Amino acid sequence: MCSVAELEELTTLLQIPLCTGTVNRGSDVIASGVVANDWAAFCGQDTTSTELTVIDAIFKLAEQGKNVFNAEKRNMLIDTLA
Repeated sequence: MCSVAELEELTTLLQIPLCTGTVNRGSDVIASGVVANDWAAFCGQDTTSTELTVIDAIFKLAEQGKNVFNAEKRNMLIDTLA
């Protein structure tokens, strides 16, 4: 984890907005994070819905005005994992 000062310095150096967060329930295992492109993001099975919401907001994957966690998709995901 980096400090606020380090995060601001990285933002200035890279000239892109950065934020901190977790993935896979905060797993400390290297390379257990997220792979993302313009259309999709893939993350570990232990990733929580809160983490997914942050990932979606960062990469702007959902269509405007649509909730990626609607009841139909949530039930389908639960059935798949059960």
